[in-house]
Amino acid sequence: MEMVRVISSAIAAIGYDPETRLMKVRFVTGETYDFCRVPQDVVDRFMRAPSKGGFYNSHIRDRFPC
Repeated sequence: MEMVRVISSAIAAIGYDPETRLMKVRFVTGETYDFCRVPQDVVDRFMRAPSKGGFYNSHIRDRFPC
């Protein structure tokens, strides 16, 4: 899965596989977390969000367990 670097103080990169709907989020600390069954529109909004960390906390964290 290709990881796309993003501009964020908390998040380093985001990856997404539309076939499996698996999203990976790599933090600047080096930790990477997997999220399952993530809809494409959530990923698109995440990538466009002016605050990646804020979007993560509001719309992704503690959701989409694998």
